[in-house]
Amino acid sequence: MKPRSLGRTGVKVSPLCLGAMMFGAWGNRDHDDSVRIIHRALDAGINFIDTADVYSQGESEEIVAKALAGGRRDDVVLATKFHGAMGEDPNHQGNSRRWIIRECENSLRRLQTDHIDLYQVHRPSPDTDIDETLGALSDLIHQGKVRYIGSSTFPAHEIVEAQWTAEKRGRERFVCEQPPYSMLVRGIERDVLPTVQRYGMGAIVWSPLAGGWLSGRYRTSVEIEPSLRARRIPQRYDLSMPENQRKLEVADQLAELAENAGLSLVHIAIAFTIEHPGVTSAIIGPRTMEQLETQLDAADLTLHADVLDEIDRIVPPGTNLNDADAGYAPPSITSSWRRRRSARTGRGAAGS
Repeated sequence: MKPRSLGRTGVKVSPLCLGAMMFGAWGNRDHDDSVRIIHRALDAGINFIDTADVYSQGESEEIVAKALAGGRRDDVVLATKFHGAMGEDPNHQGNSRRWIIRECENSLRRLQTDHIDLYQVHRPSPDTDIDETLGALSDLIHQGKVRYIGSSTFPAHEIVEAQWTAEKRGRERFVCEQPPYSMLVRGIERDVLPTVQRYGMGAIVWSPLAGGWLSGRYRTSVEIEPSLRARRIPQRYDLSMPENQRKLEVADQLAELAENAGLSLVHIAIAFTIEHPGVTSAIIGPRTMEQLETQLDAADLTLHADVLDEIDRIVPPGTNLNDADAGYAPPSITSSWRRRRSARTGRGAAGS
């Protein structure tokens, strides 16, 4: 795999990043099998691994540590994330200095390493000043516990705010963003990717297979058994919803396009994401060795312009077929209190 530069850091990473979300209780519970999958990915040329504290409540990080033991750690760009709840204590989550410092130590222990190459904020936290977050992360860099910092699933305006805050306050800056991106989820083409490019950041895109919709499993002619993931997040899979019915129809059209091009849908889906000049790497998240093997060759595939034009016809650039796939909805959308003046004044009754 031909390495790519991670933003302006000078660090070289493979165009495929191995996502570790499915290693552990959320996916593959067999630690030895998960380690074999990680080793196969490394042997195939992947030098970039992404995990998170919240994946199976730390178990994923522990499995990655087992795989990197015995001398493999130094050759891997190791990324993890914080933000999600790691217990019932309300302070064991979020983007506060208090939690970041503590959880970094926890991740270092679970990963059995003395430093994290890329430490990422898993989601924005509207109730936390971004300077609070950047200040804590900057201290971790200065202490040698973290090499670089990044964001994940941040809206474009929050990426800009973080860059401005870093410059104004003398903080370390985010060197990359990790947004969702696939042929079904193209919303980041409108603003996030142009913003990332403007600031010289890397982009590590997650879910290039759109949560399995582009695995070839979802076809209009096939009866689909609901997966564990579909039961956990029905808003992204429930076919009674028009948005998901549309995803099924589009996935079928894309599968036909792949067949006509003599390619697998998996290969086209992954190759599409890393074709964008603003994308550094696509995160693949296999649960089994078979899934990994079907994805590896996509790194060397360059899609013909005719195929890319047809993808644009089926799913116009900048389009999300289902807004739930964007990965994050700000409180300005989810909270009626923020959208309704009457809710703040207590005058919300009809006719008042």
